[in-house]
Amino acid sequence: MKNKLILFAIFILTIFWYQLTKADSEFELPVFTPADLRPTLVHPSLIGKTTHIIPEFSFTNQYGDNITQENVQNKIYIANFFFTSCPSICIDLTNNLKIVQDAFEEGEIIILSHSVDPEVDTISRLMKYQNINQINGKNWFLLRGKMEEIIKMAQLGYFAIASVENHVENSLIHTENITLIDNKSQIRGIYNGTSELEMRYLIDDINSLLNEK
Repeated sequence: MKNKLILFAIFILTIFWYQLTKADSEFELPVFTPADLRPTLVHPSLIGKTTHIIPEFSFTNQYGDNITQENVQNKIYIANFFFTSCPSICIDLTNNLKIVQDAFEEGEIIILSHSVDPEVDTISRLMKYQNINQINGKNWFLLRGKMEEIIKMAQLGYFAIASVENHVENSLIHTENITLIDNKSQIRGIYNGTSELEMRYLIDDINSLLNEK
């Protein structure tokens, strides 16, 4: 009788473990569209849309190279917004993105960090920022461009901000949001870049996407 109870218990535990691992293996990250997100993250012109891909872009990186959609074509990448003279959240953003950078082999992911202060953040200043913060410039591009194009990408591309109407005139955009984009230019996650815990979630989600390929 005792042996039968032990065998029954093992059977139940085996079924439970199988269901649990099966659920994990079948989990897929959602594809985010404007209709899935809080209105505070979506520009009014996009509210309710049920499809979304990242629009085309063209910026200059810390090496003076032109970076476009072609550089991330068929690749998993993450995007955020910062400026080199930021004394607050940008420091946390950069340090936490270094955790993500170091979690992957070279070439597995790309990081696009867009400066929201392009007048100050020249190519040479971006390169200095790279060197100070030990950024791997082969996979992590610090981008600058026209301010209107930066805002367009923040609003209409990566849902980092809904609008800039509430910002003081001439002030710089602050956002802690980091956006995860898959190899089909679809948004698969938005994270608080000042949180180390959320960076762990981001790393796990990137690994999930890498396993999908």
